[in-house]
Amino acid sequence: MSLRASLVMATLGRVAEIDRCVDSLAAQTRCDFELIIVDQNPDDRLVPVVDRARALGLACRHLRQQEPNLCLARNTGIECASGEIVAFPDDDCWYEPDVIEQALSRFEQQAELDGLVVRWCEAGDAAPQRISFDEFSRFAGPPASSITLFFRTVRLRAAGGFDRALGLHSWYGAGEETDLMLKLLREGAWMAFDPQIRVHHAMVASTNDSLRGTFERTRRRARGTGALYGRHPLPKWVVARGLLSPWLGLPFQLLNPSAFARKLGLGVGRFEGFVGWHLNYRLDGNN
Repeated sequence: MSLRASLVMATLGRVAEIDRCVDSLAAQTRCDFELIIVDQNPDDRLVPVVDRARALGLACRHLRQQEPNLCLARNTGIECASGEIVAFPDDDCWYEPDVIEQALSRFEQQAELDGLVVRWCEAGDAAPQRISFDEFSRFAGPPASSITLFFRTVRLRAAGGFDRALGLHSWYGAGEETDLMLKLLREGAWMAFDPQIRVHHAMVASTNDSLRGTFERTRRRARGTGALYGRHPLPKWVVARGLLSPWLGLPFQLLNPSAFARKLGLGVGRFEGFVGWHLNYRLDGNN
């Protein structure tokens, strides 16, 4: 059976970076896909980008969303997807030319495969493997960033997509991809890692933050990790390690203010997320 992919790109604020991603998609060796751009900008800055994508021969759909929320934008794309396989390229990532061909081939050859994690080249490497809940509950295994994830659309819809309480533009500022993986694995999804399928995303560290900015940015993202500790049946030692390790290492960073701010942000944020999730603190923190 020949399958088709829907690539859901949620974007806000960027323009030039999207052109690089579009160029990599136009160079794919297999063209059985659509690009769904979920535009969270308040203006028309992406109209030329969409026009250019279409001029390059891409089947490109341009959806608008007024509320900035990454997971909500991705879920909008999931609901609108016409392909049997759905993936989530970031607006500043790019694919190697055979990504679509290889990913679709894996799903076509393995009817039991529910999801596929591919290799994020800049984040390291690992051996091919089937992914288990036990492994992911220990935060082991390959990096499962959104850019590396391919799912059967029907399985993702049945799971409810991404939890909009997590991720960018929410109080729990990260963790949505790991949350989805843990949920699917707990439900018995068959997931595999294939390092031969390669995607790219630069590893750019923020160097312009003030110490306060570093603390707040780290704290916000760490709340997402803390929420995972509270939401999923992770091993108790994993939760204890995650909550305590930033504090244990804090005194060793006193001579490095930036590292100290990051460690403090991790400690505070993970604790807030863990406690907040147990207190049913959701979305904007007001319910």
